[in-house]
Amino acid sequence: MTSSPRHATDDDGTRTPGRRLGRRGLLIGGLVLVPVAAFGGYQAWSVADGLNGLQRGLDLPTGTGSAGSTAPTTADPAAGSAVDVMLLGSDSRDPDAEDGRSDTIMLLHLAADRKNAYLISFPRDLWVTVPGRGKAKINSAYADGGSNLMAKTLNELTGIGIDHAAVIDFSGFADLTEAVGGVTVNNSRAFDSHGYHYSKGSITIAGKEALWFVRERHALPDGDFDRAANQRKVVKALAAKIAGPSTLANPGKLSDVIGTVSKYVTVDGGLDNTTLLGLAGSMKSAAGSLVTLQAPVSGTGMMDGQSVDLIDSARMKKLAAALQQDTLDDYVATQRSD
Repeated sequence: MTSSPRHATDDDGTRTPGRRLGRRGLLIGGLVLVPVAAFGGYQAWSVADGLNGLQRGLDLPTGTGSAGSTAPTTADPAAGSAVDVMLLGSDSRDPDAEDGRSDTIMLLHLAADRKNAYLISFPRDLWVTVPGRGKAKINSAYADGGSNLMAKTLNELTGIGIDHAAVIDFSGFADLTEAVGGVTVNNSRAFDSHGYHYSKGSITIAGKEALWFVRERHALPDGDFDRAANQRKVVKALAAKIAGPSTLANPGKLSDVIGTVSKYVTVDGGLDNTTLLGLAGSMKSAAGSLVTLQAPVSGTGMMDGQSVDLIDSARMKKLAAALQQDTLDDYVATQRSD
């Protein structure tokens, strides 16, 4: 067994300061939430028309949402309850597709006061209990039972229900980054992938260059851990770009972004336009202070002949409790010193 503990951390070690960027929208893994009150005329029509193009076919288990059920629990997003959204990256957004595993598994937790938002990565090789199937890698849940079983698996691991879900087809990721005019991230280490060179430091990426930045793992020393960190960086940068005036104040660009998202994203049926826009309107402050972290891992090992990532059980219990009690701010502030 390799003893290389990697604990959940905020990617850059600090909280991004909240910034006032007009009315904010939020893009997380391709899911766009834009407060319609920010727009008028053509812009409002553009947003609504784009959201109408979203596929809404993801299946979620009943009885696991924040108030005992799934999507309807957030029909009134200002009701004062935390909201948890499962975000998956897949090679197909077909809700019935079970021909591949999800390499990107994230949980977006919106605090009840909507002042804070957290994006948590779960490594694809995390060794967990998959309900009805026993111990397995977490990404096998999507291959075996789609979004429904993945939601049940996260519920088993964290004790919280999944209110909503979104899947982005990675084939459209390149188009999405191009639609916003590229994103700028702080690259922790130089590497090469598929003909692209990524220098250490601040880099701006778009199109296929951005796609391979978030998909590469073999060229990185910590493999999937580094890849997940890069994915969080790009998601955070996309959120900032969508929320910025260069997009919101540009009807043409906004229309392109919403149209691109609708082609490559599938959500659950409960995420109708009213709920999407309501969530956006109720979390304007949180959009500017997104904290990113990874589920706690103690190291790697071999299970059933497979190389897996092992959960740091003690820290996982703390993370689960923080999610259940909506106290992630305290968890993030204290977990490094435990």
